[in-house]
Formats: sequence, C-alpha cells, structure tokens
Amino acid sequence: MRPSRRPTPSTRLQWLNQEWLLAPLEPILHPSSRRLWWLGLSFLSGNLLFAWIWSEWLPQPYENLTLRIMASLLGYCLMTRRISRDPGNRLTQQVFNLVFWLELPVLFSWMYLCNSGDTVWLATMVAMVLIYYHVTDWRLASLGLITGGLLAWLLFLAVGPNVAPVPESERPIHAVVLAFAWSIALVLSLSSANLRREQLSRALTTMGIMAHELRTPLSTAALLGDALQMEAQRQPEHPRAAKLEQLATRLHALVRTMNHQIDTQIANAKLLQLPRHTEQVSAAKLVHGVVAAYPYSSSRQQKCVKVLIHQDFVFRASATQFSQVLDNLIKNALHSLMAADSKYPNGALRIEVGQSRERGRIVVADDGMGIDAALLPQIFKPFFSSNQGTGHGLGLAFCQQVVHSAGGSIQVKSEFAIGAMFTLELPLAV
Repeated sequence: MRPSRRPTPSTRLQWLNQEWLLAPLEPILHPSSRRLWWLGLSFLSGNLLFAWIWSEWLPQPYENLTLRIMASLLGYCLMTRRISRDPGNRLTQQVFNLVFWLELPVLFSWMYLCNSGDTVWLATMVAMVLIYYHVTDWRLASLGLITGGLLAWLLFLAVGPNVAPVPESERPIHAVVLAFAWSIALVLSLSSANLRREQLSRALTTMGIMAHELRTPLSTAALLGDALQMEAQRQPEHPRAAKLEQLATRLHALVRTMNHQIDTQIANAKLLQLPRHTEQVSAAKLVHGVVAAYPYSSSRQQKCVKVLIHQDFVFRASATQFSQVLDNLIKNALHSLMAADSKYPNGALRIEVGQSRERGRIVVADDGMGIDAALLPQIFKPFFSSNQGTGHGLGLAFCQQVVHSAGGSIQVKSEFAIGAMFTLELPLAV
C-alpha cells in the first residue's frame, strides 16, 4: 500500500490563505431580488408575530415591543426597490450585512441574555447560528457572531434589565450546545463554499481550454485564406480570380470574428481570477475604441451603433477588462436586435457616456427583443442565459464582476419585445 500523504505546514498555510484571503466574498448567498424581498418580509412579519407569541401566547420573562418594531423596520429595508432590485450592488450588500448582523447576533444574543438563557432562547440561538451561516459568507458570519455577541453582552451590562444571569450550573451545557451548532454551521458553510467554487472553476477552466483549442483550426482557415488570396493575385486575369479574392476576404473576416469571440470567452473564463487594476481609463476613449474594433457582421449592423458623449469621465479600472465588458454588452444587444428581425436602423443600439451625481455613467441601450421581467433577477448569475440556444451565461456574470471590482454597479431595465438598457455607474478617479 502507498503511504498516505499528510499535508505539510506549507500546504496548510496555502489552504488557509486561499480560504481566508483569496476566495471571493459572497455577502449574499444565492442572491436574487425575490430572495431579498422574502427575507425582508420574514423579518418584518416574524418580529411582530413572535412579539405576540412570547408576550401573550407563550409568555417569556422578557419581551420588548419597541425593539421588535425597530427590528421589523430593518426587515422592511430589504423590501424596498432601491435595495432589492440589484443584489450585486455594493450598497445592497452593505445594507444586507448590517440588517442581518443587527437582527441575528445582536438582537438574538440580547434576548438570550435578557431571558437568562432559558430553553426557548437557547434553541433560538442555535437556529440563529445556522440561519446566519446559510445566508452569508462564512467569514462574515463568523465575524458577525463574535462582534454581535460582544455588543449585545456590553449593552446588557450597561442598560440591560435586572434579571438573573444564566445559572452557573447550566453554562457548560449552553457552551457545548452553542459550540456544536457553530461547528456544524461552519463546516457545512465552508464545504458548500468550496463546492461552489470548485464546480465553477472546473467549468470555467474547461471553457478556457476549449476556446484555446479552437485557435488551431482557425489558424488553418487563415492559412487557407492566405493561399486563396495568393492564388488570386498570381493569376489576376483568371475568370475565378475575383471570386477567390472575395472568398479569401470572407474567410479572413470569419477568422477575425471567431478569434474575437474566443478572446471574449477566455476573458469570461477568468471570472474567478479578476485582479484589481488602478490604471486611469477614459470612458469616451474606451467606448470609441471598442465600437471601432468590434467585428460587425455587416456594414448595416455597424451603422446602427450610435455613440453619444455627453460628458467624458475618468475611472480607475482595467481598460482590457472593461473592453470585454462593452464587447459582451454590444454582442448581446446585436443578438437581441437580430432576434427582433431588426433592419438595424441608425441608433437601434446606443452607447452613452456621461456623469450623474458625481459618478460616471455608461449606458448601453438597444431596441431589440428585451428580457422577460421574470428572468431579470437571474441574468447576472454564472451559467444562466436567457438565450438557451447560443448563450453560455457567463458574459453578464463577467461584466458584473469587473464593474464591482472597480467599485461600480451595473443595472438593467428591460421590457420584453421593447428593448433593454444596461447602466454602468462608476466612481470618478481622483
């Protein structure tokens, strides 16, 4: 038998570094507008319901209606359109984390202490720990439990009611029960995070490899185009020379288009490996460059793109990554116009650059088929595609990741059969 390999200290250190520092944070697990709305409703109604249960039906030693109403209002924050419409927005994530921190470890720990750690609130604390690790990143949940519990304990010492503490004889039992709940929640959350990342990483790696492998037949096609072009130039008077020249031109155009698509897919495949960049990028220059370089399938398609520069701005990001973002949005818009049987009139695809409220804004709007309202909460998820025939569902996930890495936000407004408008808001470079 081969001896089992034990992890070396360097391997353990590498694993800890990967899990604690390099793994991307997921402030909201399984994010969607509907999920945020229902979570907010559960806090809004649940606090009022349990205020009645613990005070009227199954009275507990301590209950505070004012505190419950304040907690209900926190739940209502998650239901507002400004917060729930874009789960990937940084403001939404910050509000989500604050609400859950106050609602779960702070409020529940306070109630546990004020009720002298009775059976009801010991069980509730166990449920709180499991819920907290189920809705947010395990690192945020761990930090939240420590800080929230500490804050509740300090508040209890300062302004808490005059009640008996948890009986000394029961403290070891409570410690064991809570430690067990915490360890199980941590293991399950950590293993789920690893599984999600591994599945996504393997799928992205496979796509990247496949995209690279397509370079070989494309190189052959490019050589065939060169050979046809040389043959046409060698015998210009031949009756088929013009036809060969036209065929070579089309073949080269096809190779350029496919290479452009491969570059886009390779960039999408690096969804989990997007480093932060701090180079200064001019929005107007970026848009003009991407629009000029895009491999349109026809001159009519190219002429339908209208660029409007209301006010240029500079932001800090990667020009290469944002070029891929605009490429993805332009590609989707042109596909939408094609699906709508559009004749590509001038201005059917509009890209606008401007500023609003001290933030830069890039808007990509089209008059295509649009997106069904039921699909809007899902479109930024990896591997979700509204076009199951051709889409792989990575383009918009990549766009969102790049925009967020620059400290910005991306939002979409769309109506089916009318069109779609993607708005990128970015902080100005200082």
